[in-house]
Amino acid sequence: MATQTLTAKNFEETITSNDLVFVDFWATWCGPCKAFGPVYEKASEANPDIVFGKVDIDQNQDLATAAEIQAVPTLMIAKKGQIIFKQAGALRASDLDEVIKQARALDVDAKEGANA
Repeated sequence: MATQTLTAKNFEETITSNDLVFVDFWATWCGPCKAFGPVYEKASEANPDIVFGKVDIDQNQDLATAAEIQAVPTLMIAKKGQIIFKQAGALRASDLDEVIKQARALDVDAKEGANA
């Protein structure tokens, strides 16, 4: 599955109705965001069982504020409706693969509130 655009209208439902959701908070003017975009897109195609969403912070300022986004790109991961990871900065493909692996392995039922 390719990435999907998330907005204030579908963000909450996407987070709560899917088992594992990755969200890339980005901006059109952000150089590192442009570099991370293709890496993120490729990961979404390689992991069709995970929802990969993108939030343009300029188009969704209220959502970015609510998520306490202070820098872009920021990667946020939700598992079973719980935020398990949030980190600013573009990741290399190998680092993103490792984060995906850890997110899959994390048992949120056993470790509530723990970071991946």
